[in-house]
Amino acid sequence: MAASQSPWTTTASTCAPETAHGTHLFKVDGYSLYRGVGVGECIKSAAFAVGGHDWCLCLYPDGDSEDSKNWVSVYLELKTKKAEVRALYDLRIVNSTTRPPQPLYTGPNPSGIEPRVFDTVHDEASLWGHTKFFRKTETEKYVLDDILLIKCDLTVIKFKEAQVAEAKMYDGLQVPPSDLSNHLGKLLEATEGADVAFKVEKEVFQAHKIILAMRSPVFMAEFYGPMRDEQGRSIVVEGMQPAVFRGLLHFIYTDSLPPMDDLNDIEYEEMVRHLLVAADRYAMERMKLMCESKLCESLYIETVATTLALADQHHCSQLKDACINFINSSNRMYDVVASEGYEHLKRACPTIIADIWEKTAKTRRF
Repeated sequence: MAASQSPWTTTASTCAPETAHGTHLFKVDGYSLYRGVGVGECIKSAAFAVGGHDWCLCLYPDGDSEDSKNWVSVYLELKTKKAEVRALYDLRIVNSTTRPPQPLYTGPNPSGIEPRVFDTVHDEASLWGHTKFFRKTETEKYVLDDILLIKCDLTVIKFKEAQVAEAKMYDGLQVPPSDLSNHLGKLLEATEGADVAFKVEKEVFQAHKIILAMRSPVFMAEFYGPMRDEQGRSIVVEGMQPAVFRGLLHFIYTDSLPPMDDLNDIEYEEMVRHLLVAADRYAMERMKLMCESKLCESLYIETVATTLALADQHHCSQLKDACINFINSSNRMYDVVASEGYEHLKRACPTIIADIWEKTAKTRRF
């Protein structure tokens, strides 16, 4: 009688560090009053906790030593006594007048910073940072309304022993991530089974009615509503550029905005505006909100009035508020009024001017 064979057993263990993340904003109001305090004189933030340890930021307006007297120095300090903590940190200056604050300056080579060990056991390295954060002669670039706002992103790392996984009689099957959007994107490119064509200026786009109707209530009504045209296989799209309609189809099939890496800043902003209008036209609310978010991140004095008019016309309340806050911050009003977009704003949306001045008055009252 043959001996019975034992089942093949696979064992495994996993070693993964435990991390804790936190962000601290250090606002220095009336920064000009601190200039000239002297080399080695420090301004400290309030203590904040991340990863079970206390920390603070140390700012030296005139540098921390004679070698850095022409610079501003900034450090992150571990306040917890008798501790060794491994951490990643990122120090940067942000624009305090925007909501949310936008980065202005990220310090010397932040991407090259490796994890550091903050040591208060041996008093060797309780703080890390930048001796030469930015030149004192460049202060006006980063201090807005006499406010310096420093943001610190901190990740505390704790090593743990490897954990043994449960023994298995076979290697588990690896389930790949969803590739539905990839398949739909390829379907759009191949046009297999397409049953409707759109003519946009001189270009023709093939598509699938059921997919368009599934994503847009406007297309649903057009293809399957009471007033649908049973014979209609070709539709002329007026008032839209081919590149914009192509971007609309890209979002419908892939749930993502089209790639725009080849566009410069002006072209990028203009394309996002057109995509927002297309999203509103076809009731694509997720696409519309994504375009709003992109425009909120790229507000400029020369174009903010045009963006504000667009937000008002297409009922984008968050984008409208962001534009008005941008105009009212750091005395940008006069520059915006001098821009070409402001003339268009007055003609297209005259009532919104009252909203701007009303918020300006409320801001300056406090």
